[in-house]
Amino acid sequence: MREFFSKLKYVGIALFIVSSIIIYLFMDAVKPKKLLPVYQPSMVNFELVDSTMQHIKKYHTIADFALTNQNGELITQQDYEDKIYIADFFFTTCPTICPIMTKNMADIQSKIKDDDDVMLLSHSVTPDIDSVPQLKKYAEEQGVLDHKWNLVTGDKKQIYELARRSYLAVKTDGDGGPFDMIHTENFILVDKSKRIRGFYDGTNSEEMEELMSDLEILKASYAEEE
Repeated sequence: MREFFSKLKYVGIALFIVSSIIIYLFMDAVKPKKLLPVYQPSMVNFELVDSTMQHIKKYHTIADFALTNQNGELITQQDYEDKIYIADFFFTTCPTICPIMTKNMADIQSKIKDDDDVMLLSHSVTPDIDSVPQLKKYAEEQGVLDHKWNLVTGDKKQIYELARRSYLAVKTDGDGGPFDMIHTENFILVDKSKRIRGFYDGTNSEEMEELMSDLEILKASYAEEE
């Protein structure tokens, strides 16, 4: 009799384990999956959106651009065609938030260096200072991989218009003139259709973890379409 109850105990334990697994799988299956929003100007803090665009509720994408990278190469949207990418705005002589942002971007680079679907794009907000040689020196110091991460310089008005009207990343108004200066900690996640899918504080480690998590969600959404 004792042997019978002993066997019964093990059967009960096995049934409990199997039941727990079934319940977990069921709960995981019915749990709603996180979906990333497609950000439109009307969804973003009005302080970050040009007044002429605050009403836009759909079809917002990153505008075409033509800028020069750390190797003196022309970089356009074609270089990011069918790519997910993370963008930010920085300058090489910044003593405050930019070193933290660059370190965090370098950490992201190390995680996506073998992922052909993901790239990085950093825009200089002081293009007059950040010449190609200056960007090249900075890139070498920061361990930038040329095939993954472009540091770009070029026409200041174009860069500032991208920041304000495309990436919706800057709170200040301005005309991109000589006395205009933007300084933002935002990292922006952009999908393969040039749409904004997330904003993250590039100086905050928790938000960097959220960015990497959202990147996986975005990649999975494309995998499901295949």
